[in-house]
Amino acid sequence: MFSAISASSVRRRGAARLAAAVIVSGLVAMGSVAGAGAATADEVPQHQGGAAATLDGLKTYDGAVLHNDGKDQQLPAGLFEMTVDGGGKLKTYCIDIHNPTQDQAKYLETPWDQTSLGANKNAGKIRWILEHSYPQIDDLSALAQSAETGPLTEKTAAAGTQVAIWRYSDNADVDASDPAAEKLADWLEKSAQDAAEPKASLTLQPGAVSGKAGEKLGPITVHTDAAGVTVTPPADAAASGVTITDKDGAPVTTAANGTQLYFDVPSDASDGTASLGVQATTSVPVGRAFAGVTKSQTQILAGSSESTVSATATATWAEQGAIPAVTAQKNCAEGGVDITATNKGDEPFVFELKGTEHSVPAGESKTVTVPVGEDEAYDFTITGPAGFTQNFKGVLDCLTTSDSGPVTQQESSGPLPASAGGSSTGATDNLAETGSSSATPVIAGIAIALVVLGGGAVFLLRKKNAATPSTPGE
Repeated sequence: MFSAISASSVRRRGAARLAAAVIVSGLVAMGSVAGAGAATADEVPQHQGGAAATLDGLKTYDGAVLHNDGKDQQLPAGLFEMTVDGGGKLKTYCIDIHNPTQDQAKYLETPWDQTSLGANKNAGKIRWILEHSYPQIDDLSALAQSAETGPLTEKTAAAGTQVAIWRYSDNADVDASDPAAEKLADWLEKSAQDAAEPKASLTLQPGAVSGKAGEKLGPITVHTDAAGVTVTPPADAAASGVTITDKDGAPVTTAANGTQLYFDVPSDASDGTASLGVQATTSVPVGRAFAGVTKSQTQILAGSSESTVSATATATWAEQGAIPAVTAQKNCAEGGVDITATNKGDEPFVFELKGTEHSVPAGESKTVTVPVGEDEAYDFTITGPAGFTQNFKGVLDCLTTSDSGPVTQQESSGPLPASAGGSSTGATDNLAETGSSSATPVIAGIAIALVVLGGGAVFLLRKKNAATPSTPGE
C-alpha cells in the first residue's frame, strides 16, 4: 500500500489469512553446541535468502480515491523504489492499503506464505497484473491500446496498476482519479488470470544442519534463478579445517541451481559451529513479496535491475552429547512462531523456551509453537546446556489491515510522499527504464554480509516473517 497512512490511525484487522507454517526468513539460526563453552553472541538481520533492500519512497504516482465506510479519501497511488543491499534497484507496489510504511524501512524478499498473500485466493491475479502492466509493459501507447484507455503517462499507468492491485490485495473499494488510469485499473481487474507464485531469487535448504565431527554435514541444496552463485566458506576454515564440498568431498567455490553443498568437518575438530554463504547477481522475479523487518506495509515486486542476492546456512558439530540445529518459522494458522530443534547427537537436547523446559531425544526433532499476537513484536530466547543460547526476534504480520476510519498521509521530509509508489533508474532486465529520479538513493542498511562465527559461537539472527519452502527455489 501507500505509506501515506498514519500509523496512529485506529485499525482493525481484516479477515484472517490463514497461511501454512512457513520458514521465517531471517529466523533460521544456530547456537553453541553441548560441550562447547559459553559463546559470545552476534546478532544480524538475516533471512531465508534473496534480496534485502531499503525503501526509498514513492516516486511515480498519481491520485486515487478510497471509498471507505461511506466516506471518500484522496490517496496517492503508484510505484515505490527500493535500493538493494550490495547493489541494485527495485520497483514495488503496495499490497496492504491501510498499513503505513516506515521511513527508510528495511525489507527482505519473502515467500507469499509469510505475508497476507499466503491465503489470498487472488494472489495469482496480482502477479498477472504485474506481468501485464506498467512498468513491465513500458510501451505506454501499446498498453493504452490494449486497455482502450486513451493516452497514458508513467504516473497514470502506475496509479491505474496500483488501484487494480489494491482491489485484489485488500478487496478495497478504490478508484483512480484520472479517467485513463481508471480505465486501465478496470481492464486489469477484469482481465487478470491466476498465475503461480514466482520462485525465490536465491535460497539454501535447509538453513541449518548438525552432526558429529568427522562427517560431511548436509546436504544443503542451492535454489536460484541465477546462472551461478559464488560459495563463501567458513571464515575460520584455515584454522578449523572445515571445508565446503560436494558429496564426494571435492571443494566447492561456485554452484548452480540444484547444487548440493556439505560442511566437511575433520574428525579432530573442536565442538563448534560454522557458516557458509552464497551470493549472486540476478534480476529478482516479478511478483516476489517484500516484507518489512519491522512493521511496515508489505510490498510486491514490479521490476528489478540486476541485484545482489545472498543466503547463508549454518552447521553445528560435536564429538558426543546433544548436537542441535534450531530453526524458526511463522505459523499463521496457529497465530505464533514454530521453533524446531533437531538433535543429531547421542544424548537428549534439553532447552528452555519462554520459561518452559523441552527435551529432544537423540536422533529426533521437536517443534514448539510460541503464541504471538497479530502485529505483535516477539523476542524470545532458547537456552540449553553448555552455554547454548538462541534468540529470535520479529513481528507476526499475517493479515492485511482494514480500517473504517480515514487514511491520513504521513509527513514527509522529501519532496514526494514517502509511501504510495516509486520509479527507479538504470533499469535492466525486468525493471523498465522510466527516466531519472530527483531523489538520491538511500544506501541500504541491512548487512547481507555473510556472518561466520567460530566453534561454539551462537548465532542470533533476526527476521520479520516466515514462510514454508513449499517449492524448490523457495
